[in-house]
Amino acid sequence: MPSRARSSETATIILDLTWERHNWDSLMRKMYQVDLPPDPKEVAPIEARRNQEKEQQSRFFNVRTRVMGVDAKALNNQVEERKLQEATERSKEAAYGTNQVQYDLVAQMLEKEQAERTRRLAKKVQNFRQQRQQLKNRHEFDLWDSNQRWREFPAYLGDNAPYYGQASLQYFSREDLERATYLRMQQEQFQYNLERQLQEQQQARVNENCTDMLDDQLRLAADMWAAQLAKLEESCRIAMMAAMANANKAQAAKLAEQQCLEHKRQLEANFMEVQNQITSDLLAENPQVAQNPVAPHRVLPYCWKGMTPEQRATIRKVQETRYREKEAKRQAEQALDAKWESQAINLAQATMELEEQEKELSAEFRRGLGSFNQELAKEQNAHPISSAI
Repeated sequence: MPSRARSSETATIILDLTWERHNWDSLMRKMYQVDLPPDPKEVAPIEARRNQEKEQQSRFFNVRTRVMGVDAKALNNQVEERKLQEATERSKEAAYGTNQVQYDLVAQMLEKEQAERTRRLAKKVQNFRQQRQQLKNRHEFDLWDSNQRWREFPAYLGDNAPYYGQASLQYFSREDLERATYLRMQQEQFQYNLERQLQEQQQARVNENCTDMLDDQLRLAADMWAAQLAKLEESCRIAMMAAMANANKAQAAKLAEQQCLEHKRQLEANFMEVQNQITSDLLAENPQVAQNPVAPHRVLPYCWKGMTPEQRATIRKVQETRYREKEAKRQAEQALDAKWESQAINLAQATMELEEQEKELSAEFRRGLGSFNQELAKEQNAHPISSAI
């Protein structure tokens, strides 16, 4: 009895709290007019908490599995679960730390290679500018030198200046005073151009060889980095698989132990239930077991086995008495209805008789009135003058 009272009080408190929370949620929705669909991230913990409360209620209200006091086994299992979870997290963090260190080393190597590549490219550009882009070898017009054209045409250098035309009277048509000088300069220019082309071809070959060598070195370094990364990934994968295998083994052992404990607990609960059923008055046919000690006129529903023959006989007598009373009442109502029907028939007959007498009196009155009118007419016809006056 005390355990049932405590369980009923606990159930009442839980239901009150649940109802208050529901009312509070509905009040807040009405206050802020929240018509939008709920966020799944907010709904998930609420549903988890609700399921946990339902499971807790089912565990509290289940007589077989309910334990009064502290469950030491459950607490120990929780401690072991916590330790196993912490060990798994530590192993995962260690694996992640190893991966992070390896990734940092690879990133540093890549940064160094990129810096070296940038330095080599800058050096090549500088060498190219020093060798190919000299001021004496340029062929284009210098946009920043505005006096270049004026320097090309000085005031006076001599009669044989090549830029003087025929109008200047310095030389005439078909006259070439410095042909030998021009030919020599032309040969020198041709030789210079030829040497420059040879140098450019040799430099192009050297640059191509250097580029091929650098490409080979870069490809070899990339292959080495890929091999190192593959080794690092393989080692990380092996470490993670080992940690996952250990965690799965621990979880499987824990699950097997929980199943064994649950099986033992179920067997103990079944044995206790059978023993309680055998030793209690639940299966007995004693009607006194169902009597309520507080209110003798009431029974206990979970112990009541049915009515006794005396109670059934009493109920039948009461039913027969009520049936006879109801039959007598029905007959009295039928007699009253018949009396009212006969009175209604008599009243209708009297009404019909009165209507016939009224019709006869009306006919007799009309006949007397007609005879009176005829006599009056005769008198008027007999005395016309007096009637006219």
